[in-house]
Amino acid sequence: MYAVIETGGKQVRVQIGEVVRVERVDGDVGAPVVFDKVLMVSGGDEARVGRPCLDGAQVKGSIVEQGRGKKILVYTYKRRLNSNQKRRGHRQDFTAVKIESIEA
Repeated sequence: MYAVIETGGKQVRVQIGEVVRVERVDGDVGAPVVFDKVLMVSGGDEARVGRPCLDGAQVKGSIVEQGRGKKILVYTYKRRLNSNQKRRGHRQDFTAVKIESIEA
């Protein structure tokens, strides 16, 4: 059984027992998390698709880790303008969540 949830402006496919990285969610390590925006649930031969979300469906999990991703470099450059060359780094915050149940 798997589900597609929306969190942090992104869609994530999750299964029970899986650890997924999502955009930062408030809470401490071990705290429960409930995702209410469930877009699709599939179990075996049957798939239920919401328009846009399924009513009454929830995905429950617990926070495993709060962290920051690898640094990516962002360049801005405009030709013939030496003063507009910039290099910046960015590290995105994430939350690792272990999926415990899918309720459809």
